[in-house]
Amino acid sequence: MKTPINVQIGGQRFALRGDQDERMMREMAAYVDGRMKELQKQTRTADTQSLAVLAALQITEELFKERRAREDLKKRVRDRSNALLQLVASRARV
Repeated sequence: MKTPINVQIGGQRFALRGDQDERMMREMAAYVDGRMKELQKQTRTADTQSLAVLAALQITEELFKERRAREDLKKRVRDRSNALLQLVASRARV
């Protein structure tokens, strides 16, 4: 584990440790903090716990969409690769 880095999320300080480099961890913390600030403006709530849960749900939705998109892309690549292999195999027989 690396030395902890101090970040501020939702007005609270956290000491983070992780396998990512410091810059990446700061970017992640800033992303979460930004989402919480956006939600605070939209909902006009100051309850940090509610904002954190809402931000977590939105970020999870993004993650799930990206996972589905990645799986769709993998399937399209696999399908096209198989089609190309079949084309090459049919041309090789000629």
